[in-house]
Amino acid sequence: MGWNSWDVYGTSVTEAEIRANAAFIAEHMAGHGWEYVVVDIQWYDPAARAGGYNLGTRLTLDEYGLPQPAPNRFPSSAGGAGFKPLADYVHSLGLKFGVHILRGVPRQAVAADTPIRGSEYSAAQIPDRERVSSWIDDNWGIDHSHPGGQAYYDALVRQFAAWGVDYIKADDMIAPYWEDEVEAFWHAVDRADRDIVLSLSPGMSLSTEHAQHLQEHSHLWRISADLWDRWRDIDTQFDLLRDWAPFAGPGHWPDADMLPVGRMGLRAEVGEPRQSLLTPDEQRTMLTLWCIARSPLMVGADLPGSSAETIELLTNPEVLAAQRHSAGAKEVWREGRHVAWASADGAFAAVFNRSSEAAELHLPWADLGLDRPERMRDCWHRSDIVPGDHLRAKLQPHSAALFRLR
Repeated sequence: MGWNSWDVYGTSVTEAEIRANAAFIAEHMAGHGWEYVVVDIQWYDPAARAGGYNLGTRLTLDEYGLPQPAPNRFPSSAGGAGFKPLADYVHSLGLKFGVHILRGVPRQAVAADTPIRGSEYSAAQIPDRERVSSWIDDNWGIDHSHPGGQAYYDALVRQFAAWGVDYIKADDMIAPYWEDEVEAFWHAVDRADRDIVLSLSPGMSLSTEHAQHLQEHSHLWRISADLWDRWRDIDTQFDLLRDWAPFAGPGHWPDADMLPVGRMGLRAEVGEPRQSLLTPDEQRTMLTLWCIARSPLMVGADLPGSSAETIELLTNPEVLAAQRHSAGAKEVWREGRHVAWASADGAFAAVFNRSSEAAELHLPWADLGLDRPERMRDCWHRSDIVPGDHLRAKLQPHSAALFRLR
């Protein structure tokens, strides 16, 4: 559970904005389990802007071709300090620090033929110029038939560990699926002298055939393209989370992407500055599905500028309890645009109305694979319910209900 800068600041987040959101999490959300603070893409671009990526931009690299925070955006990184001062600040709040990084080696490092730190190799020996990203031109892919490829990732992750990084979002890894890149980066994380969570993205058209490999070489992985504050994006996750549910478990989690709630889009890739365009019902539906499916939770809002209602949504302890519950939740019933999920031990059940019409559901417990509970709790309304022979719920369009049954 944590916060990521992408939905609100795009490529152009600054140190001041990271610190402000971290301080807000520490004061208002950490007690509910929110702990990671993640700096997203192109923190090494001094000229980063709103609305997309700078192509052919001059990156901030060290003498070994390793990305460094742009000092004009992250002043505490000046003098070769890197992200350590910012990570130290985040840690001082009792939180954890994360960074985004792209697959591959910077083209700028290859052109300069920088040495690879801790090895006898150099950057010009390792690029695979055929394996490039379709959406950004910062890096070349890496030729992992050359030992310098692993050496570069080892040096990169060692740098992150020295800074105090607790979480790495490694991008452009699995769409298409670069198996050798995934393995090399995982080995670098595994060798680091620090416990680091590895998140892989993005997940466009990601096949469950890769599930075992992902379980063995990452802690979480995206199962979709970037998700924005549009109902169609939320609706798509029902089928994806259903398909990926069998592969979720401790240490390896399918990731339905960030929660686009609150104040967002200040300098983002998509849209103008706004409060989330999802309705309150749609926001509760999203959080209900993410929690019952045990997707990682990353919020992308400017938290100090978000409403009290948004923070209340994100800190409902009875809803968040479902996300922390034991693994094994799955879809147990579907009829048209109506869906139900339940945890493996029957402790939680959720019902969803994906349609644009209100619905009243009366579901026999046996149809959900559940015994009639002795007690029942509405997690969103935080109220007790006397259970009957059916699970009953009145649902507005695009709404959901979450119940604790034990």
